[in-house]
Amino acid sequence: MWVLIALAVSFAAAWFGFMEARGFVRRKLRFVDAVQSPLAPVAAGIGAALVAGVVVALIPIIGIGTALSFGISVGMGVAAGARDVRNGYYIAD
Repeated sequence: MWVLIALAVSFAAAWFGFMEARGFVRRKLRFVDAVQSPLAPVAAGIGAALVAGVVVALIPIIGIGTALSFGISVGMGVAAGARDVRNGYYIAD
């Protein structure tokens, strides 16, 4: 039972991280040239994993794998958002 709850929390965190990072890059960072750098997704993913690692240390149900999957999903979201901006897809305000 606890394993399924932890898996659901991990999946939800990864999905949320990807969607929010992609949307943020598409909405707010579309005119920032630094987000087009190959290091931007890596930096965002490492930063998100470090912040999530602190949060995960306080919650006993989920582990470090959740923080790592969150960091990877944020990095992938930044990369997807940057690709969307390069292709001309953005969210109009």
